[in-house]
Formats: sequence, structure tokens, C-alpha cells
Amino acid sequence: MCADVAWAARAAGRSVLGLLSPEDVLATDRNPITARTLAHLYLSALRFDFRCPTLQRLVEQLAQTARQPLDCYTRALYAFALLGQSRPEGLTVMDEVLTEAEEHPKTLHVLLHGLWLGQDLDEGAERLLALSSRPALATSTGTDPIVLFRVAGALRRLGRYDEGLDAIDRAIDCLPPGDTSVHADLVRERSLLCAARDLHQHRSPTRTSSGVPS
Repeated sequence: MCADVAWAARAAGRSVLGLLSPEDVLATDRNPITARTLAHLYLSALRFDFRCPTLQRLVEQLAQTARQPLDCYTRALYAFALLGQSRPEGLTVMDEVLTEAEEHPKTLHVLLHGLWLGQDLDEGAERLLALSSRPALATSTGTDPIVLFRVAGALRRLGRYDEGLDAIDRAIDCLPPGDTSVHADLVRERSLLCAARDLHQHRSPTRTSSGVPS
């Protein structure tokens, strides 16, 4: 719920970050439910703004002041912050979260987002495709535009341009009518795929009928 609230605010040109502060998240005088809700709201807003270093630092501060171990979703957001910076320790945190989260869709989306953002992660694209095939996401891979968008980016990084174009075209088709919140991102990914494919074809030598490069 908190992720949806933070996203809806951002899509409307508002931000949870303007209503809450780090002090609200770090306060130790609230009941656990309120404290967790404020943390999820604020950290999700940082996620959607790609403020990975800030998100990382805040979760580390939260871990020092929390009266109980951090919940699975907060640790998933921490993994996102590390993955988004292409820090390899993020993969370790991700694996720990996956063990506990199992097939919780929102948690898997956070991790998928981090893998998509972490362009320099070791085998990041392969890991993204593997994560997208988990049951909670695989059932919606054909219809969820965000999953398809992330998959298309991973396929581009692997040089599988035609598959990536198929995925991004399906993503655009699956957007709700009138939804402009991510349309530009999807069109941009399609342009990147076309440019990468055309560049690859231009660099690849053409071959004669005998198989010898011309």
C-alpha cells in the first residue's frame, strides 16, 4: 500500500518527501505499526526518485535505532539502494530477502527495480531475467508493463534486441488507456533497443553466399 501511495503522489506531481522528514522515520517514540508505515512511505518515495545513496544511509541509521530487526520489505528497499549503485553486496542482501519474501509481488518488484537500475552489476541482466521468471512475476510477465519494461532493458544489455523489442511493444500495448506515468520511459527504451540493434547490424560484416565477409 505504501509503495502505491508514494507512486501515486509522484505521478500526480507531488511527493511524500515534502510531507515527511528523515526525523519522522528515525523517531523511536512511535508504536511499531506507525513507525513501519512512515518508513515504508518515505523509503518508497526515495526509491521512486532514485535517491539510492540517501536511501542506503537512512536504512543504515534506521537499523541502528530500531527496537526490533528491520522487516523484510525495508530490507528489500535497502537491497534496491545497493543494487541501484551497482554495489555487489546488494546481491547478497537480495538473496537474503528472497529467502524470506518468497513470492511476495511487491517485494519482488523492488528487487527487480534495483537490478534494472544497477547497470554494472555482475550478471545483473541475467539475474533480472531469472527474477522475472519467479511464479509471482511470471504469471504477469505477459501483461504487466513494468515487468515487461524491465525485461526489455535486460534483453538489450544481453544483445537480444529482437526479443527486447517484442517485450517493449507488449509493454506499451499493456499500458492502461491514457496512462502517461511511464509511457515516455517505455518509448525511450524502445528507441534504445532500435538504436542498439541498428548499430549492431551496422558493425556486423555482411557475408557473401560463400560465407566469406564482404
